[in-house]
Amino acid sequence: MPHESLQSHETLFGTDGVRGLAGTAITPALAAEVARAFAAMLREEAALPHLLLARDTRVSGPELSDAFRDELCRCGVRVTDCGVIPTGGLCLLVSRRDADGGAIISASHNPPEFNGIKLVGRGGHKLPLDRQHRLEDLIRSHPAGCLLPASGSGTWSEDAGAAAEYLQIALEGVEPGCLSGLRVLLDCAHGSASSFAAAAFEHTGTEVHAVNCDADGAQINVNCGSTHPALLTRVTVQEGADIGVAFDGDADRVVLSDHRGRVIDGDASKYILAVDLQQRGLLEPPLVIGTVMNNYGLERALEDAGIALERTPVGDRHVVERMRETGALLGGEQSGHLIFRDSLIGDGIRSALRLCEVVVRSGKSLAELAGPVRKIPQHLVNIHAENRDAWQGSDEVLEEISGWERRLEGRGRILVRSSGTEPLVRIMVEAEDDEIAREAVHAVSVAIRMAATREGE
Repeated sequence: MPHESLQSHETLFGTDGVRGLAGTAITPALAAEVARAFAAMLREEAALPHLLLARDTRVSGPELSDAFRDELCRCGVRVTDCGVIPTGGLCLLVSRRDADGGAIISASHNPPEFNGIKLVGRGGHKLPLDRQHRLEDLIRSHPAGCLLPASGSGTWSEDAGAAAEYLQIALEGVEPGCLSGLRVLLDCAHGSASSFAAAAFEHTGTEVHAVNCDADGAQINVNCGSTHPALLTRVTVQEGADIGVAFDGDADRVVLSDHRGRVIDGDASKYILAVDLQQRGLLEPPLVIGTVMNNYGLERALEDAGIALERTPVGDRHVVERMRETGALLGGEQSGHLIFRDSLIGDGIRSALRLCEVVVRSGKSLAELAGPVRKIPQHLVNIHAENRDAWQGSDEVLEEISGWERRLEGRGRILVRSSGTEPLVRIMVEAEDDEIAREAVHAVSVAIRMAATREGE
């Protein structure tokens, strides 16, 4: 029968695939349903499609991966299991091998009790929204074609060479020893970067000190990695490193620390990369693609350098689409998900290597390069709400938001959105006046909590 929680008016896929608590929302049965629908879609285009499968280090990963793989095989798909590799790595392999698609069992930056399923099509890119919607329709209806054994039986195999091939791709164009003399601290968040990051940086001649690189899925993203950079900044200073590098659980994001313990997030990273390209005469058009979450301080710094910032909705899918449309060479999110034109695939290790190359090439410290990005106060609050869209139907909430938008006009901005991956409503306020930003976040938070309470009664 169709997935019980997916009603005709609801969506299963969020900003970045299917995601939720493992064992309750994300189960082997759901993994099989998604696999069955994806197999039906793939078999519309190929008689015996080839799919690459990977996962991060979460404890729930092997069971979900097995359920997904077994159903794909039953439905006539040839599966190559690449094991634990970064999301970007799997996408790069899909592109390089010209596979029909890929799937990653991962909840990215979320805590260890979460898991999810990310799907990519040919070329290693996320499915367009129309294909994602079709998948949801297939899951709802379970057409007979998905349920019957395939005319050509699927197979699966483990690929012991996938890890080495990904590392080779990640290091393409990176000369051995090119970062010699640089001292780098790595925080792998107990996730997918654990088996790759140190080897990649050692290839460049850096002196590496690594933490949280034991691939302990029970601790993935717990007070470490790109979403919890306090550890990164502290240990970077303690170890006397030139640069600290932190990944999230599936290593598609990277956040840095300078030698003074200052966080260099995706905003500052995009600025550093864009200015480097511009100085080498390569930034054509003079444009960076970001999202609505990028701080106004980034926009102002880029503008001073003669570079435009264009914002899209949250999600790297939107960034990639706009990069294709505009020809922009660089894009990404404040979270540290960086996209380059050469592949349009975000990979934290490749991004970190490129940033370190800029540092060495410039002869400046990371702190100096990021200096022009002077962020204005930005306050973020996440409100837990089982119905994360309820606030959109509340007149009181909408009036509160409108009132603050009028008050902030010309001096700041407010963004309220439902999370695409968790039962949360996210509130972000930027304002030159820090006190006004705090006041706005508090007022809107109270209104949303009241609306959520009324919804639950």
